[in-house]
Amino acid sequence: MAQTSSRTKFKQLLASIVAGTAVSIAAVPVIATAAPPAKQATQVPGYYRMQLGDIEVTALYDGYVALDQKLLKGASAKDIQQLLARMFIASSKGVQTAVNAYLVNTGNNLILVDAGAAKCFGPTLGVIGDNIRAAGYEPAQIDTVLITHLHGDHVCGISTADGKPAFPNATVFVAKEEAAFWLDKNVAAKAPKEMQPFFKMAEDAVAPYVRDNKLKQFGAGDTLVPGVVSVPAHGHTPGHAGYQFSSADQKLLIWGDIVHSHAVQFARPEVAIEFDVDNKQAIATRKKIFADAARNKLWIAGAHLPFPGIGHVRAEKKGYAWVPLEYSPLLPK
Repeated sequence: MAQTSSRTKFKQLLASIVAGTAVSIAAVPVIATAAPPAKQATQVPGYYRMQLGDIEVTALYDGYVALDQKLLKGASAKDIQQLLARMFIASSKGVQTAVNAYLVNTGNNLILVDAGAAKCFGPTLGVIGDNIRAAGYEPAQIDTVLITHLHGDHVCGISTADGKPAFPNATVFVAKEEAAFWLDKNVAAKAPKEMQPFFKMAEDAVAPYVRDNKLKQFGAGDTLVPGVVSVPAHGHTPGHAGYQFSSADQKLLIWGDIVHSHAVQFARPEVAIEFDVDNKQAIATRKKIFADAARNKLWIAGAHLPFPGIGHVRAEKKGYAWVPLEYSPLLPK
């Protein structure tokens, strides 16, 4: 009888718990289901900052171009496709290729290296000005603009659509050989018809600085401002130049268009691109700069490397590899 009584009490307790739970559930108010949050179809501002010794380097994203892999010369289409696939790079609609510029604050000068495409190459480019401001600077604060070469995706951004200087307080520097090619009307007149728009882009971009006597030319190895030396890198264009920044015991080479396809040209430096004015010289320059960068452990910044385009070159048994920097906070001094 005691066992039966215990079972009865347990059943009664269980029934009361179930009943109480039902009452509690019934008492919970019905909440209308909220609409799912909308997707945020925007990206973060296109800048990345690093410290190099005592100077501050800010990578600036101007946008991207879709390059047809057929523009790459010196390897079979099959080899190029395999190298792209090895890096998981889609190429069916062209290879997405970044266009980067770099803003360097030395403490004495605010220096912009290249200036993006402005409106010269369509809607996927032309946001350097926005990203300069997002990074905390104003275009009027820039006192020096160093142009690696006078292709439109590097120089169109120095001027506004109405022909005014985009950087009104800056002096623009370009290599003598580069100016002698792109800014000479006789050279332009003899160039193939398909090249004519590129000469016009260069001429229009520098025009306000020529007018104000603020376009300066330099020679190979010249020191342009303290701590900044020009590095000849001819081939892609006749006066293509890099710029080496030195601070404390660190060096950064901003090398312009030494590489257009990181997936292909590090592994195969002998692969050129159709845009090269002199393919053979461009290949020789790339091999030399790769070797120097790897041997001396230089920091590298490239106009067409995946944003922010900063890292190191590592020598491999065959060819080279690109080692991008890791995201890092700026540590207080």
